[in-house]
Amino acid sequence: MNTTALTVEVGVGPVAPEDLLAVARDGAAVRLTAEASAAIERARAVVDALADDAVPHYGISTGFGALATRHIAPERRADLQRSLIRSHAASSGPPVEVEVVRAMMLLRLSTVAGGHTGVHLATAQLLADLLNHDITPVVREYGSLGCSGDLAPLSHCALALMGEGEVMTPDGESHPAAEALARAGLAPVELDAKEGLALINGTDGMLGMLLMAIADLTMLLRTADVAAAMSVEAQLGTDRVFAAELQALRPHPGQAASAANLRALLADSGVVASHRGPDCNRVQDAYSLRCSPQVHGAVRDTIAHALTVAERELAASIDNPVVLSDEGRGDLTSGEPGGGAPGRVESNGNFHGAPVAYVLDFLAIAVADAASMSERRTDRFLDAARNNGLPPFLAHDPGVDSGLMIAQYTQAGVVAELKRLAVPASVDSIPSSAMQEDHVSMGWGAARKLRRAVDGLTRVLAIEVMTSARALDLRSPLRPAPASTAVVQLLREHGVGAPGPDRYLSPEIETSYRLVRDGAVVATAQRHVTLQ
Repeated sequence: MNTTALTVEVGVGPVAPEDLLAVARDGAAVRLTAEASAAIERARAVVDALADDAVPHYGISTGFGALATRHIAPERRADLQRSLIRSHAASSGPPVEVEVVRAMMLLRLSTVAGGHTGVHLATAQLLADLLNHDITPVVREYGSLGCSGDLAPLSHCALALMGEGEVMTPDGESHPAAEALARAGLAPVELDAKEGLALINGTDGMLGMLLMAIADLTMLLRTADVAAAMSVEAQLGTDRVFAAELQALRPHPGQAASAANLRALLADSGVVASHRGPDCNRVQDAYSLRCSPQVHGAVRDTIAHALTVAERELAASIDNPVVLSDEGRGDLTSGEPGGGAPGRVESNGNFHGAPVAYVLDFLAIAVADAASMSERRTDRFLDAARNNGLPPFLAHDPGVDSGLMIAQYTQAGVVAELKRLAVPASVDSIPSSAMQEDHVSMGWGAARKLRRAVDGLTRVLAIEVMTSARALDLRSPLRPAPASTAVVQLLREHGVGAPGPDRYLSPEIETSYRLVRDGAVVATAQRHVTLQ
């Protein structure tokens, strides 16, 4: 971690997606703004005033969920908060990725900074301190139903604030939270009335994973256009179908962007030019070539829709109950802190993860389809009946050598898995909390499977890129477009070999995967063309 000197300011407004990525993935530090600190203190003043009220208030002086009818005496309320976090920190399975937990912590801090949750400023500051000291609570795979928010995952984060549970430290090892806090010079907090609930009642886990998936898929769709252009070239396809006038007949913005990329990538291709003219008898290419902008474009438009939902969720203040000002203003972000600021708490259902869960599932469907088309383009290279003069399986000595035959098997296996991952999680609901929480979003599960789907698409595109690169080599002396030439050279420089006798193939596939995953393929192409 700590790979950037950037410090992200967390104020009363939403966190920018790029700032979330900087904190989650690059270890950027965070700092609460003065405005956020004041808003946190104003909201806490409301909670403190209501805690002394003889009338019970949910989340402050009552139990939770199906136990909300029990009034809790003042002397037991610290026990109530500890019990809430300890009992809800009930996840199971392998630990989720550090970047997911950091994203979740930042988003909860952002909600707290909005001034509607009622935590103490010291609690919010400790959450920021954990991020700044690279202390990451261990959160396990299973436990969230996506309603009331990501309860179990966020409870593991809150548990660390109490100095309990497990955390990962900069040495990459798991340690008791109390030990890690002491080593960093930090003291745990004792959660006060409402604080426990305020720290766990949000969609932060699923939202963080959605934002990271959007960033990854934005890059991967450019990679898909690069892969498709290389495949069109090497399979002696035509670029005429990508003409702007044809694409404008169906004015989807994603389609237009993808087609523009294909035109740019195929410009100045000696391979395409070699069969452009009156002697060409290719009337139409297969759908996997000809319809690349339509499919890639539809995925792009799905990503754009998901980003709209994510940006709305970033602007939300999700907690239950939520702290509001008097007279329905709902605004505690201005005015002077302290002095028993007038206000109230109100129960609500904003923690339900349906809006996020739906787009997580939608993206998984789009990812599966993009990967399916990539696999079909790859398969055409390997069939001598369809690859326009290339050797079977692009093998050096077909029969003795199998070439890339089994690389396509690997692709097909991944695509099959992606189709299973495309089954929506959000259509399921298992009631919980004695039927009080009788409809849940399953958004966490949708997010977890989308992460696996994004990784699968990366692997499928990597195999298409290395296959099309080998095919372009076999078209020599015809010269590919400049971007394609550069991508082929990138692969060769990193040990993905040129055509030749069979060799141990798995390391080359993994190298191609890393070059796609890390954005090197796109960056190399973009040195020659501007990609949308």
